[in-house]
Amino acid sequence: MKTFFFFRNKNSRQIAKDRLKILLISDRVNCSPEMMELIKNDIAQVISKYMKIDTSTMEIQISKTANSNRSKLPVLYANIPILDLKN
Repeated sequence: MKTFFFFRNKNSRQIAKDRLKILLISDRVNCSPEMMELIKNDIAQVISKYMKIDTSTMEIQISKTANSNRSKLPVLYANIPILDLKN
């Protein structure tokens, strides 16, 4: 039963919460929403050369993670649904 909740569609509240998180994190690492959109478009363009992807559900996030020196560094995460490989 727990698997069902993992794969469920996000409601508008969760989407708004995720967008706010992205906005706050991008602000902390001095990356504007416009810059995030440019990064997303560039990544999609490069990957599209090799794979057919679903850009409408593609997600890009910047968060912070600790490194070996215990300082927090920004990290880019991308969730890109691959529809098919190009030959």
